[in-house]
Amino acid sequence: GDKAFAAFLTDEIKEEKKIQKHKSLPKISGGWELEVHGTEAKLVRKIAGEKITVTFNINNSIPPSLEEEETQEEQKPDEQEPDITSTPNFVVEVIKDDTKQTLVLDCHYPEDEVGQEGEDESDIFTIREVSFQPAGESDWKETNYTLNTDSLDWALYDHLMDFLADRGVDNTFADELIELSTALEHQEYIKFLEDLKSFVKCQ
Repeated sequence: GDKAFAAFLTDEIKEEKKIQKHKSLPKISGGWELEVHGTEAKLVRKIAGEKITVTFNINNSIPPSLEEEETQEEQKPDEQEPDITSTPNFVVEVIKDDTKQTLVLDCHYPEDEVGQEGEDESDIFTIREVSFQPAGESDWKETNYTLNTDSLDWALYDHLMDFLADRGVDNTFADELIELSTALEHQEYIKFLEDLKSFVKCQ
């Protein structure tokens, strides 16, 4: 059984490498520096008096596929499988040099974003939560007030989106982040298959 498994993995790795779009990770425009630690990626950008970091994790970042619908309508064999894209939640931290606080904005890609392509104005990501956290502390305090944007005044929400856009986190950035995350996810997937193959072959 293990031999057949290893042979299957060898073919699978070949196929995945064939469809791999990016041999090296795509860059994000606007002077962002990328650090990758396993499945977590961090983008850092410094502007006058501020440091902006965007962190995301590719685990669980691929939306569930619509396979249930396809089985009902019997998928035609020649149909291309849809491209898998990774749309991770991401956290933006804005640290001002002269304060001891960090403004943290928790952002995500809405699932129904696909249907809204007709609207030019619509943002491809939304801010879900906003809070202040003490700078330099890795563990966030549950006791700090967290603003949930569901019931937020639209004018305030728009200002928050503009605040992010002024710091380089806009639709273009969010698009490029999907590209980067998808490439990183695929790279990690291939690496996982290779590790699995070595593991299965190990006596």
